[in-house]
Amino acid sequence: MDIHETRFLQREPLNRRLAERQAHLAAIATELKTELFGIDETIDRVIESVRAWYVLPEIITRPVIVCLWGLTGTGKTQLTRALTHKLGFYDRFVEVQMDGFSNGAGWYTPDSISGMLGESGIVEGEPGILLLDEFQRYRTIDNKRNDIKVARYQDVWGLLSDGRLAPALSFLEKLDYRLASAQFDAARREEDGDEEDKPAAAGTKPAKAPKFQLDAWDARELKRALKLTEPLLEIMAWPAAEVQSRVDGFRRDSSRWETDYSRLLIFVTGNLDEMYDHLAEAVEDCDTDADVFHAMSRKLSVIDVKKALGQRFRPEQVARLGNNHFIYPSLSRASYQRLIARTAAQYVDEVQASAGIRFDVAPRVLDEIYGNAVFPAQGTRPVFSTVHAVLGGSLVNAALWAIERGAPAGSTLPLSLGGDAKHLRVDWQGEHCVLPVNFELHGLRQRASIDYRTLLAVHEAGHGLVYAVLTGRAPQEVRINVASFNGGYMRGGNEKAWSRRMWRDDLCVSLAGRAAEHLVFGPDACTTGAEGDFRRATANAMRYVRHFGFGTRLGRTDVTSDADDNLNTDVQPSNAEAEALLAAELSRAGTLLQEHGAGFRQLVRQLLADGAVPASTFGQVTGLPVRMEDPQGDASGPEPWHARWEAFVGGSA
Repeated sequence: MDIHETRFLQREPLNRRLAERQAHLAAIATELKTELFGIDETIDRVIESVRAWYVLPEIITRPVIVCLWGLTGTGKTQLTRALTHKLGFYDRFVEVQMDGFSNGAGWYTPDSISGMLGESGIVEGEPGILLLDEFQRYRTIDNKRNDIKVARYQDVWGLLSDGRLAPALSFLEKLDYRLASAQFDAARREEDGDEEDKPAAAGTKPAKAPKFQLDAWDARELKRALKLTEPLLEIMAWPAAEVQSRVDGFRRDSSRWETDYSRLLIFVTGNLDEMYDHLAEAVEDCDTDADVFHAMSRKLSVIDVKKALGQRFRPEQVARLGNNHFIYPSLSRASYQRLIARTAAQYVDEVQASAGIRFDVAPRVLDEIYGNAVFPAQGTRPVFSTVHAVLGGSLVNAALWAIERGAPAGSTLPLSLGGDAKHLRVDWQGEHCVLPVNFELHGLRQRASIDYRTLLAVHEAGHGLVYAVLTGRAPQEVRINVASFNGGYMRGGNEKAWSRRMWRDDLCVSLAGRAAEHLVFGPDACTTGAEGDFRRATANAMRYVRHFGFGTRLGRTDVTSDADDNLNTDVQPSNAEAEALLAAELSRAGTLLQEHGAGFRQLVRQLLADGAVPASTFGQVTGLPVRMEDPQGDASGPEPWHARWEAFVGGSA
């Protein structure tokens, strides 16, 4: 057998293991995609991130860190737990709630993460999985970037850095003091003789000098610091000499000092609200379409994550989290629908298993649940609570009703929605059972008053029509069916840079709702609903004149009480210019609505009929030649800056 054949035979077991683990990872990815909706891409990226750690852990020399960020209820923790179980690491898994108060935190639990690791099934120097959940709660700086004193879990930064931790020197120093005191007391007893051998005074017991003994807390800390394997009760019984001998031996063997968790797979999960602020600022509770919010959340990047983390942690701490950040997009409409259907099916299966009666839930019931349960900014938790409220008790009552009427086991009964959308109906052999349900939120979206719906439709159609004319893009959505606040909204795009023209166009869009009311209802029937529009437009007009140098005054003008701010504080002359700008843009909005009157009318009619107009049908409804915004960013750009540069360069000598 030559040397090449020998090396091949040595590699064969390794190759087999690599192939088996690769196949196992592929199977896990497939399973996770059937259990968790709407995050297939995230699952693939997470699987790829843990591949080397799982397939060939020998090459890992520092912890593998995977950060999962997203809205509450999107399945971050669920994915981590499911992956841990499927990888077979459920007995080498530690989950830490980083708020420092949950997970049994208290006087009797470790103040360090390494303490929890030491009490777990994770073996030092071997692979294990650590979940740092709700990481956003473990902030180290406040909103003014001042340091916050954090007592618990200070070793988290060492674990994230290289997984190697120094010994608990503070505890050993405290133990040295206790040992020295015990030796001093023993020496004094030898000099004075044993107090128990001396005769006691009449009517008294012999005095006993205190002797050294570890309590349960100190024994556990000693076991952890010295990496002992003896049972806790045995350590508590050790005399001072035995404890001193163990401490001295530990200090002589420097190879034992460092605690090695360098082969951990560390999941960091949390909800960084700062990432989503600009997505939901136009809608008080983000009562927006799931697909629209999904597309906007997909635009978030690692840069957004780092900016949000920078508001909670110091720069060197953010750096220790690495760059392996995965952002959970909010769920799309289709994902929510799949989730609702599956959750409803689970309730149906449970009732069938216990009562023998099966129910065929009509699609309209599921649609009504969607309309009441889905608020994209709130994740999936409202979905589960709504399905339970609608189907939990109703299916049980319906099964009892059917059994009382002689329905045999294995029967399937239709479950439909009543015409008033306020009750469920079950039919069996000519009889029916009515089950009241509360679909209040969807009812609020419908706005029963035709006058109020018309007001909202006219106002929001004004915003949407003018936005489309000036930008050439369809609004992401125009909506009057809103439950989370008393109104409607139009959502445009998010620009990365603004020109003078773009800023004026935005002022015009802001004032178009009032212009539409004036055009349709007349000046005396205009409403207070434009107050928020005027507040925003006035602030932006002042920024146009005072801050951006777009007006006649080039310097920045502001109000300040800080003598070190070299700003022009003479704001009075800019008031007239800003008000004239507002008047001009309000007039322009009215003119545009008249010029595109046919499209405006169709838009109002569609809002009255459906309550919302998505970007996909906006051009068809209005007849305007608009383009859809690219979910990953408008490739053509709001201004043709590059084309103008090329023209400038081409025209130069």
